[in-house]
Amino acid sequence: MYRFVLDTSIFTNPDVASQFGEDEAAVGGFLDLARKVPADFFMPLSVYEELRKMRDLDPLIGYFESVVRIRSPRRSDLQIPGDFLYDFIDEVRKRIDHGLRIAEEHAKLAGAAAEMGQLLHQLRERYREALRRGILDSRGDVDVVLLAFEIDGSLVAADHGLRKWADRIGVAVVDARHFRDLLRHLVETKGAAEGVVEKSGG
Repeated sequence: MYRFVLDTSIFTNPDVASQFGEDEAAVGGFLDLARKVPADFFMPLSVYEELRKMRDLDPLIGYFESVVRIRSPRRSDLQIPGDFLYDFIDEVRKRIDHGLRIAEEHAKLAGAAAEMGQLLHQLRERYREALRRGILDSRGDVDVVLLAFEIDGSLVAADHGLRKWADRIGVAVVDARHFRDLLRHLVETKGAAEGVVEKSGG
């Protein structure tokens, strides 16, 4: 049985969500397909709460929770490889140093800048890019990776950083951009297998 741990990007990244439907309809489109798939779907509570802030799930709450199990990882029971934590610490340190260099560059430019507001905007964008892109930067990020690790599931995300860190810890990853095709293939495989069983039984 397949086990998929879902990140919010499946429903909030426009390029990814559109494979299931437009805007709010994407969640319903996913659920309609997922319930036919021979698989279990999970989402940590922290990620579910984040998704509910970005998408109006109220009309679909019962349906959503009947298809996707809301469950957080058992954090106190998990044993994480030490190499993973050391790699993470090294990555954070490099990003802090990089962010500091960006701040210094912009500070030097400040004296010559005619438009301080524009300079500060550029500083914020570059600093955010240096420190946050490609790294686990929220409780939800950590929860989806840990839950997939705990249940030996596949992490489904569009976020490159999530997939990279999940891979480092040995978690199977699925690029969310191809998730619909994967699910449809599983449905077709299930249908073909059931047809074989019916023929052999008949």
